[in-house]
Amino acid sequence: MITKIRHLMIVLGDQLDESATIFDNFDPLQDIVFMAEVLEESTHVWSSKQRTAVFLSAMRHFAAHLRTQMNWQVDYTQLDDVANTHTLAGELARAVSRYQPDQLIITAPGDWRVLQSLRQQASALNLVLKIHDDKHFFTTIRQFSAHAQGRKQLRLEYFYRELRHTTGILMTEDKGIYKPTGGQWNFDADNRESFGKLGPSHLPKPSRFIPDEITQSVIKVVNTVLAHHPGTVSNTAEGFGWPVTRTQALFALQTFISERLPLFGQYEDAMWAGEAWLYHSHLSSALNLKLINPREVLAAAEAAYHRGDAPIEAVEGFVRQILGWREYVRGIYWTKMPEYLELNTYNAHAALPSFYWTGDTSMNCLSEAIKQTLKHGYAHHIQRLMVTGLYSLLVGVDPKQVHAWYLAVYVDAVEWVELPNTLGMSQFADGGIMASKPYIASGKYIQRMSNYCHTCPFDPAQRVGSTACPFTTLYWDYLIQHQDSLSKNARMGMQLKNLARLSPEQQQAITVQANQHRQMIN
Repeated sequence: MITKIRHLMIVLGDQLDESATIFDNFDPLQDIVFMAEVLEESTHVWSSKQRTAVFLSAMRHFAAHLRTQMNWQVDYTQLDDVANTHTLAGELARAVSRYQPDQLIITAPGDWRVLQSLRQQASALNLVLKIHDDKHFFTTIRQFSAHAQGRKQLRLEYFYRELRHTTGILMTEDKGIYKPTGGQWNFDADNRESFGKLGPSHLPKPSRFIPDEITQSVIKVVNTVLAHHPGTVSNTAEGFGWPVTRTQALFALQTFISERLPLFGQYEDAMWAGEAWLYHSHLSSALNLKLINPREVLAAAEAAYHRGDAPIEAVEGFVRQILGWREYVRGIYWTKMPEYLELNTYNAHAALPSFYWTGDTSMNCLSEAIKQTLKHGYAHHIQRLMVTGLYSLLVGVDPKQVHAWYLAVYVDAVEWVELPNTLGMSQFADGGIMASKPYIASGKYIQRMSNYCHTCPFDPAQRVGSTACPFTTLYWDYLIQHQDSLSKNARMGMQLKNLARLSPEQQQAITVQANQHRQMIN
């Protein structure tokens, strides 16, 4: 056993990348990899069993790979180890006492809280913490800061176009000038259809992986140590099927490109009861754990377009999510924290409805989306934005409580990506830093994009009355309550014109019913 080493290489649960720059000069005779499973990471928010199992299984598989394939020494603490202090700082202190390293090395974390904790502990241990850039991304935070410098508003579109130019992704040369492939930057108008009355047909099966021995041991620990946590997890591909190794993640990428990408754009916003997976990639957890690199993901998508296997509308929509949105939200997070977490533009302070932890509600769309989330740790972006997120926004839930829920329940949730998407885009709590307007709609939107309303007791066309859809009631009440501030937003003009058509008596009836609904929630 080494008792004095050069570098202790800290690897967090979302940094499972052997090509990370911290390993460029790794010397197995002088350096040790440090990894730790701690309760703190599952209890600072009430993490679901699915989310915790994904992280722990992927971590254990990565540690096993480093030991057996790379022949590196890995100091690894498991969740059920008797001596576990259950904090990252505590486990780091124990490792330092064992090995007396000259220096601590880490890739930049994806969570402000974790970064501050490690910095404080390194200082307390009188050790240098050397932080490497995360080369997993196309951009650095410094580059995003340079883009943001001097701009009155930050908008995805301008940043996305810059990245298309600098990376050359989906760009075509024409007489020495590079232009967007397909002749335009954005194909949203050709995407985002609903399934229609008959619903989706001939859906490809999702890539799900039967838990191996390592994953089964994780599931056993999670169901024992975190028995009271939300959701379920079990030793079947249905009960837990996420990719937790690089090999599995690459297989999931391959099957998405060949089987679902061609129709991804067309149906990326559609929802259907009982169908969790549809045409989405299900790659976000593997990307965020660093099992696969976004460069290889986008190269595969672009190659599919050039082969004629997927239309430009689908490929551009997918590229926009990864090259555009993913990089953009990371830049927002790291340039705005820690103040960003406290933003609450509309002073929303209602409690998160208790049914968000069970799915037990008569509102069918919410029941479907939440129960699916608790079962799989997954819901696609429209279920998150325009069902669970829309409802909490319209009710006026405290955005920090909404953030904590999203961070807790989704397997792809790391704070750098989850917080801006939740607090900014979904809840508009940042007042427009992230998005140009609140994403609000009545129940008619959900009716148009899904079949959830078919078996729901509420009518999306009704604003008031015993069968009025709560989404519709709350939508109009949101406009009534915030019309002064919303009137300053040019993109809200049409919705406010529609509000102006309602008489004072109609608006009063809406407000009364909205308040009654809020009082009944919990």
